Amino acid sequence: MHVALTIAGSDSGGGAGVQADLKTFHQFGVFGTSAITAITAQNTLGVSRWDAVDPQLVRAQIDAVATDLAPAAVKSGMLANEAVIAVVAAALRENGLANYVLDPVMVATSGDLLIERSAVSAIRTALLPLASIVTPNADEAAVLAGHPVDDESGMRRAAQAIVELGAKVVLIKGGHVNRSHGVVTDILYDGYFTVFSHRRLTTTSTHGTGCTLSAAIAAQLAAGRSLDDSVSTAIDYVHAAIETAPGLGRGHGPLNHFAGGSSPTKASTSD
Repeated sequence: MHVALTIAGSDSGGGAGVQADLKTFHQFGVFGTSAITAITAQNTLGVSRWDAVDPQLVRAQIDAVATDLAPAAVKSGMLANEAVIAVVAAALRENGLANYVLDPVMVATSGDLLIERSAVSAIRTALLPLASIVTPNADEAAVLAGHPVDDESGMRRAAQAIVELGAKVVLIKGGHVNRSHGVVTDILYDGYFTVFSHRRLTTTSTHGTGCTLSAAIAAQLAAGRSLDDSVSTAIDYVHAAIETAPGLGRGHGPLNHFAGGSSPTKASTSD
């Protein structure tokens, strides 16, 4: 049984954060463990409150898992503030935790801020160099890269800039780009560009998409799959999970974490 660790916030609505990650790990046949970084009061309509967990308690959770259960992959989501980021970075290094998937969660699907503004620079300096892959959406990529990301060209420039900051591989999610287009494009950059395209779905059930994608990648890395295969399958999984969403709540509803589906179209380029 392969083990994966999620380091993220708790979502009381069950659609994102640690709850979404553990459901995704289970769907991929991986034993899920967790270190909770923040407690949020939220549902499909938004986040009404959140509080960060004490950084030393975050560190203790990671150490407890790492020293006994030996996770083969790790993902992080909501990290709340600089102090939490610092202990997460130290725990990853000192426990020798590999296959680290960094989802730089900054804003919820509802638009609510999930990180202190001063923590963005800490993500750049402390976490990007440790990550096997970083999975920002276009808005998060713009913050990390320092320039707008409004189209595919901007996504490519941002991916290169984030790698220059120290990340090994970047997957920029294109769901927020060209919303009027019938196709969603996600771009993977590891020195070469790989473009994933799939049909855009008209839906409000998008809560937790980023969490679910990064968890799906981590689960597959834990099981020994290649990064490229893990990304392709994760994109496919999230697309199917949106398409078959259960329609819960009155706002941005959760995905169907028990979904399957067909593979997206993939093309590789070197430019």
